[in-house]
Amino acid sequence: MASARRTGLVAHELYMWHDTGNYAGPMPYGNPVQPGTHAENPETKRRFRNLLEVAGMNEVLTHIKPRSATEAEILRFHTAEHLANVQRISADTGGDAGFFTPAGRGSYEIAMLSAGGVLSALEALIAGEIDNAYALVRPPGHHAIAGEGMGFCIFGNAAIAGFHALETLSLSRIAYVDWDVHHGNGTQSAFYDDPRALTISVHQDNCFPPDSGHVHEVGEGPGEGYNINIPLPPGSGVGAYEAVFDQIIIPALDAFAPELIIVPSGFDAGAYDPLGRMQMHSDGYRSLTEKLLAAADRNCQGRILMTHEGGYNSWTVPFFGLAVLEALSGHKTATEDPFLPLHAGLGGQDLQPHQQLAIDAVKPLVMGLS
Repeated sequence: MASARRTGLVAHELYMWHDTGNYAGPMPYGNPVQPGTHAENPETKRRFRNLLEVAGMNEVLTHIKPRSATEAEILRFHTAEHLANVQRISADTGGDAGFFTPAGRGSYEIAMLSAGGVLSALEALIAGEIDNAYALVRPPGHHAIAGEGMGFCIFGNAAIAGFHALETLSLSRIAYVDWDVHHGNGTQSAFYDDPRALTISVHQDNCFPPDSGHVHEVGEGPGEGYNINIPLPPGSGVGAYEAVFDQIIIPALDAFAPELIIVPSGFDAGAYDPLGRMQMHSDGYRSLTEKLLAAADRNCQGRILMTHEGGYNSWTVPFFGLAVLEALSGHKTATEDPFLPLHAGLGGQDLQPHQQLAIDAVKPLVMGLS
C-alpha cells in the first residue's frame, strides 16, 4: 500500500432522501410489470458509507461538509429552463426531470447539495487542505446534458465542478476519467468544443445512452482531439480495464498534463451489476486507482477528485468503494471483500484478443494528443 495521503470524503444523509419512486427496475411509470424498488435507490450509497464506518475508515478520512451549489454555478452548464423545470417538479409532487430521470418532492434541494458537495471537495482539494477526495453524492450526474436530466442524473456534478475549477479556481487544464459502465455523455457534451478539458470515458459498448460513446466522437472545433471514448465489449474483466489504463488512459493523461483529474466513479462495471455486463472486482478498482494516483503525482500534485455515479448491486458496491478509498488514502483496513474470490474466478478476467482489438482502435487518439 502506498504512503498515507489526506483523503477527503463528502457524504450527507440528505443524499439518501432523493426519491426516485417505485418502478419496475429502471423503467418509468406505465411499465406493465409489478412496481418495485427503482434501480437508483439509496441502498448502494448508504451501505458504502456504512462500510467505511464499520471498516474504520472514518477515523482516517477528512470529512468535508457539503454546501449547496448556487444557481449561477449550475447555469455554467445547464439551461435556465432545465433548472426551472427541476424546481417546479420538486416543489410539486415530483415528476420527470429528463430521459429516465425521476425526481421526487424536494429533489431539487438535494440535487443542489449533491452538485455543491462535489464543489466543496474541489475547493478543499485546490486549497491544499487534502490530497485527494471522494464525493459520495446522490443524485449522480454524468449523463445530464445542458437542457435536461438523463439516466438518473439531474445536474452534471462533474461537469459543474470542471467549470468551477476553470473559471473560478484559476486552473487551465483538467482531465476526466469516467469508469462508469455507461458512457459519460453529459460530461463529454459539456466540453466537446473546449480544449481546456480532456474527457475520457471507458464504458461498455453501446450500453447507455443508446448510440453514444463511439470512438469517432473526438470533440469539435477547438476541442477536436480532446475527447476519447473507449467502448469495451460486454464481458470485459480486470485484464481489459488494466490494459485500457496502461495503453490509453495513463499515456493520454501524461501527454495532456492536467492540473486536476476528475473521476466520475460508477461501480456498475463491477461483476453482477444489474445494469452492466462487465466483470470488474474490488482489487481491479484498487489497481486502477493506484494507476491514477501515480499519474496524478507526475502531473498535478496528486490531485484527484472522484464523484460517485452508478453502481446498483447493494451487496458488492460497498467493497468496490472501500478498495478505492483504501487506495486513495494509503490505508489498508482489516476488512476483506467476501465476493473477491468469486469475482476473480469468473471466466474471461484476462485480457481477450477481441478486447485488445477494441483498445487498438482507440490508440491513434492518444498519439494525436502527443
